Amino acid sequence: MFAQPATHGKPVAEPTPGDVIARQIRQLIIDTANNAPRSRQRRIGPSEVGNPCARALAYKSMDWPKAPGANREPWASVQGTALHTWLAELFEARDPKGERYLVEQRVTVHQGPTEDATIAGSADLYDRLTGTVYDWKCVSPDSLAKYRRHGPGDQYRIQANLYGLGMQNAGETPKRVAIVFLPRQYRLEPYVWVDEYRRDVALAAIARLQAIRQQLLATDPEANPAEWAAFPTSPDAKCFFCDWYQRGSNDLATGCPGST
Repeated sequence: MFAQPATHGKPVAEPTPGDVIARQIRQLIIDTANNAPRSRQRRIGPSEVGNPCARALAYKSMDWPKAPGANREPWASVQGTALHTWLAELFEARDPKGERYLVEQRVTVHQGPTEDATIAGSADLYDRLTGTVYDWKCVSPDSLAKYRRHGPGDQYRIQANLYGLGMQNAGETPKRVAIVFLPRQYRLEPYVWVDEYRRDVALAAIARLQAIRQQLLATDPEANPAEWAAFPTSPDAKCFFCDWYQRGSNDLATGCPGST
């Protein structure tokens, strides 16, 4: 009863030509995605400011080395990037002169004392007619169902209002923010969360980030590694996607064990 199962004459470990090609395509996608400008940017963007994990923001502010093996699966991000490109082309074709729609508009949300301290990014879509800032999200069916029940979390809400602030800084008059959740499945059944633009939400998030940076200057965790513990994690943080997540880590200077 302890005999090896039959393999019909083919070694178990022998990869098929299809296996080899699949590995090559996978690695090409991963390498390309992880070396894209968006993946290599050092400064914190609008999508990250609202991260509930203060420790992740501290790591990013310090440009801290990633945890060993931290190149996460980028496939969901690749799909989101492709969707953004397609939607940008759609709205540019509808309004070639950009009279109504501002597509992938570069905005400065907060001008810091240095380039790394400046918060800037590209707003997915701004409709001048209605004063609405749109942000596209490509999500799994399970996530879509969660957002339908509970709405977006604080991080997405903050991101939308930060882009609203960026549009206001650019001379526009934003009135609403809208997050459009589009499912990664065969059936197109979007969920759209809409709220009035709230400048106070954006400013509070910026103030929180500045407080984290001030604490970094005061405690200097690079010279005093124990000070990393002073920056709290959060049960709402998406640790699996974090560049500094390392399961079971006891050394916060090397990696974070996540919210426990």
